Amino acid sequence: MLSLLGGIFLGWSLGANDAANVFGTAVSSRMVRFATAAVLASIFVVAGAWLEGQRGIATLQSLTQVDMTHAVVVSVAAALTVTLMTLAGLPVSTSQAVVGAFIGLGIVNHHLFFKGLGKVVACWVGTPIGGLLIALILYKVLAAILNRMPLNIFQVDGLLRAALIIMGCYGAYALGANNVANVTAVYVAAGQLSVEQALLIGSVSIALGIVTFSRPVMMTVGRKLVRLDPFSALVVVSSEAITVHLYTLLGVPVSTSQAVVGAVLGIGILKGAQTIRVRTLGGILFAWVVTPAVACLWTLALDFLVHLQYVPHGA
Repeated sequence: MLSLLGGIFLGWSLGANDAANVFGTAVSSRMVRFATAAVLASIFVVAGAWLEGQRGIATLQSLTQVDMTHAVVVSVAAALTVTLMTLAGLPVSTSQAVVGAFIGLGIVNHHLFFKGLGKVVACWVGTPIGGLLIALILYKVLAAILNRMPLNIFQVDGLLRAALIIMGCYGAYALGANNVANVTAVYVAAGQLSVEQALLIGSVSIALGIVTFSRPVMMTVGRKLVRLDPFSALVVVSSEAITVHLYTLLGVPVSTSQAVVGAVLGIGILKGAQTIRVRTLGGILFAWVVTPAVACLWTLALDFLVHLQYVPHGA
């Protein structure tokens, strides 16, 4: 059981950094209370993981060979990386942290499957782009639909609030389905957990991260990058959910943070580039670039520490 603490720590850090992104724009636009968002996100993360999390586990299992010790090293290295970024208030990709840790492990083992790695890296690039493009399309479509509806301002407010809650739940479902593999796939590969056990433990630990420590990153995405009105918030969370769910169907774990930031940038483009806070965007992009490298270095350092042997003086 102690060996699973690394995975639980990783799930917690994922929930704190990534999972709340599905409700971050709604909370920051004050359409949904944080407590409500956290509870709903936790419930639907578990549901998504349980119903559709198997494909991502299969993909990450294919990257390298692991034993129990290596599974713990990968989990802790990725968790430390994501936790550091969370403390800095930066939305980063847990998928990048996990794959960076896998790369470090592959270096240690001299055994890394580049075919599977190439698929994952290609999807990293496609995630923010997909979120941006879907946001551009959805904004136009939903605006046209809303403008044709004979509603007063109070009815529009109620409709947007309900839609944000519904799409936030869908986004949480997509997150659980896509990202649970990041948390416990290594334990399945090491033979420590069955797929069903991995899905349950991974999703519950993500939910714990949501309810305890997700607010700081919510505010970075929802307030500091681009100011969002309730309608734009709905477009962002819908675009994120659709993007992440599409990658779930492909069996590739990707980042909700990247999808959200891509969608938020799409809104910024529509409203004028001057609305985008370039300094905040630069910090986020820098975090994305260094995340896999930092996780790789953590893996190498932890593996070195794990295999240190004490030799008595004079032996």
